[in-house]
Amino acid sequence: MKKLIETLKNIWSIEELRKRILFTLLLVLVYRIGCYITLPGLNAALIEKQGDAGTGGVLGLINMFAGGAFSRASIFALGVMPYISASIFMQLAGIVIPQVAKMQREESGRRTINQYTRYLTVIVTAFQSAAYVTYLTHTQPYAGAIAQEYYGFIFWLTTVVVLTAGTLFVMWMGEKITDKGIGNGTSLIIMVGILARLPQSLMQEFSAKTVNGGGGLLIFMIEMAFFIAVIVGLILLTQGVRRIPLNYARRIIGSTNAAREVSGSRDFIPLKVNAAGVMPIIFAQAIMFIPATVAGFATNDSAQGFVRALTDHTSFWYNVIYAIMVIAFTYFYVALIFNPTEIADNLKRNNSFIPGVKPGEPTADYIGTIMDRITLPGATFLAVAGILPGIAALLGVTSGFASFYGGTSMLIGVGVILDTLQQIESHLLMRHYDGLMKTGRIAGRTAVTNSPI
Repeated sequence: MKKLIETLKNIWSIEELRKRILFTLLLVLVYRIGCYITLPGLNAALIEKQGDAGTGGVLGLINMFAGGAFSRASIFALGVMPYISASIFMQLAGIVIPQVAKMQREESGRRTINQYTRYLTVIVTAFQSAAYVTYLTHTQPYAGAIAQEYYGFIFWLTTVVVLTAGTLFVMWMGEKITDKGIGNGTSLIIMVGILARLPQSLMQEFSAKTVNGGGGLLIFMIEMAFFIAVIVGLILLTQGVRRIPLNYARRIIGSTNAAREVSGSRDFIPLKVNAAGVMPIIFAQAIMFIPATVAGFATNDSAQGFVRALTDHTSFWYNVIYAIMVIAFTYFYVALIFNPTEIADNLKRNNSFIPGVKPGEPTADYIGTIMDRITLPGATFLAVAGILPGIAALLGVTSGFASFYGGTSMLIGVGVILDTLQQIESHLLMRHYDGLMKTGRIAGRTAVTNSPI
């Protein structure tokens, strides 16, 4: 406790860090207030009774990333997801289009790509806003909450404009947090929206176990112990690295008459066990939502029952197929974002080499082989983390609290918190203070994956 108090005093004593934290908290507060401001023309009281009951499947995933604003029909209903979609598209374009890949390697090119991403965000948000208006006008209680004088083209136009402006404002706040706050603005906004549901879910679980006769306080304490164990496991998964030893060639320093030879230094290449981050789980979830759509068109009872089994996240076949898809998407996404040839070229240009491995193509093959090997346990643990919420729900945990037993929620939360702590620790160490940890340093995920989340 004494160490914690001393660390907090050190953080508060650094003027720049204090201003960054206060600026971040202010924008986060603005975002959370905006999540409760209902769209113009809607009766907020009628929508408040709906809660999150009407959001499942893909809509539930969007609602989670939007911090519950989607189900509240808020001005921030789409959150920052259109910007994430545009960022992913530009990232994939850099892999497919050589001109975009060249721009990504240059500072001016990256600024141009960021500007293109903003323009693409406006287009994506406009289309999603129009779809959201259709959802509101055809779904209860939203359709009944629309004022008659707003119903029609006026409601469609004002809602599209407000939602687009809301998403752009959230995008702007994320960029400002990255520039003037403690960094990782977009990820931080998503994390705050996700973890905002944790206190309510925790109270519901406590009430279900103690008040409603769900097993008593002992069962609740056992669940909390497993919950902490899951968090520790996710931290290990996020920070796990495989270090490849690296040597630098001897260099000659000084003029011809006073030249001296300096022995090469030693370093290592840190390869993340989970280089793909949370993206494989998001991709797998998006694919697993397809059977829910197919179930609506199935006429045969047995076929409809099988398809519905694939939509139940507590069923055996759902978890098996989901786990396989997470592993497959992990390999696919790592192959997209990880380029061993580029790493080998950079090592060659910097006169560095891996002991016992020839520079050039052999180095690229060696790094690629190691990455393939460590991706398997990383993908396996990621798949286990993905199916843990379904297993927790099957064992009697309430659906709200079960979603925090791994899955997208806790992976994003753990990753962003580690990144934020790493930023704070960097400020402390830069000013000769002790870091947040007594031993070692906090390793985030930012330097390893290009994931926009």
